[in-house]
Amino acid sequence: MTTKRGFTTTLLHSDRLTHPEHGALHKPIHTSVTYGYDDVQDLVDIFQNKKKGYAYSRQGNPTVSALEHKVTQMENGLSTIAFATGMAGISAIILALIKKGNHVLASSYLFGNTRSIFQSFIDIGLDITFVDATSCENVKNEIRDNTKMVFVETIANPATQIADLAKIGDLCTEKGIIYVVDNTMTTPYLFRPVDVKASLVINSLTKYIGGHGNALGGSVTDTGLFNWANYPNIFEGFKKQVKPETLGMTQIRKKGLRDAGGTLAPEAAHSISVGSETLALRMERACTNALALAVFFEGHPLIKKVYYPGLESHPQHEMAGKLFLKYGSLMSIELDDSIDCFAFLNKLKLIVKSSNLGDTRTLAIPVAHTIFNELGPVKRAEMGISDSMIRLSIGIEDLDDLLQDFKNGLGEK
Repeated sequence: MTTKRGFTTTLLHSDRLTHPEHGALHKPIHTSVTYGYDDVQDLVDIFQNKKKGYAYSRQGNPTVSALEHKVTQMENGLSTIAFATGMAGISAIILALIKKGNHVLASSYLFGNTRSIFQSFIDIGLDITFVDATSCENVKNEIRDNTKMVFVETIANPATQIADLAKIGDLCTEKGIIYVVDNTMTTPYLFRPVDVKASLVINSLTKYIGGHGNALGGSVTDTGLFNWANYPNIFEGFKKQVKPETLGMTQIRKKGLRDAGGTLAPEAAHSISVGSETLALRMERACTNALALAVFFEGHPLIKKVYYPGLESHPQHEMAGKLFLKYGSLMSIELDDSIDCFAFLNKLKLIVKSSNLGDTRTLAIPVAHTIFNELGPVKRAEMGISDSMIRLSIGIEDLDDLLQDFKNGLGEK
């Protein structure tokens, strides 16, 4: 009989309960690139997917496997593949699962680098359409007979638009379309995409799951809801080697990880795994801080607009309240025209001017001049990104210290 334990308890004891070497509480860091076997048949069976094991670390490593197991537990999924970065994971699912002649639908509010790689795929001939995913009707209207995948984020970065997650999930299930949900901004603690019928879940492990800004990583989790046996793009050879429910992840691991080479290093996997143990505690504190700061900013005369799902003024506030445990710790603000955003940021002494997200520290960045600069003014305007927008990733500092720093930036005593 399996005992169902809480979120944090499960993560804390995940490694220990698999009995790592010498009674260690964490899975040790395995740095070996290759693995040898006394019986060559064992090696052959691993190559042919007949037996679990390790042959070459580009596609599997014991330390990385332990992290994959943790992420699977977090997402209540079937299995997980870890990558060197979240972008490597996103690229892998397109490379592994989409072919020429297929059509992909993606949210028009995608994070800048995700949109950039999708544009690169368009430039080499893939058919990808960007659509306002805050309404399922918009997605429905763009679906074609050859649409194979819908890709959305839970909360968009930086303007915090929220996809119509549940209705899109119902639509994709009805149509037999792969439904990919990037859960980075909410994390598995605030939201599990399996609950809205997602097929695959993306997480940038660099962000909140690792949580300390000290390791890059990403992951793709299979929720077990998609019928891979009926998916036409699966390599015929895999169908003879593995169970039908594992076909999708086998193809992503072989074609998206092994062939493209976005391998997560064991040292980074270990850092992320240890960091993940405090995910719930960190998110509770960061979300509480974020809501309090959003209320402060919304009432300030020098702040033109606040983008945060926890505010009643947010267009998807009600939907966010139904979907998510809390509203996250990402927000953006627009400054009054009388304030230069660079001057404001340079007055901040506690908040770090940085491009990362999900750190224990609060981070701030001028959006139009940095992470969305390549898109140009027209595309930025379409995405609701003004020149005065500042993105904030709220950390776990004492709230009074954060408030004081922002007050100083706004010229208050």
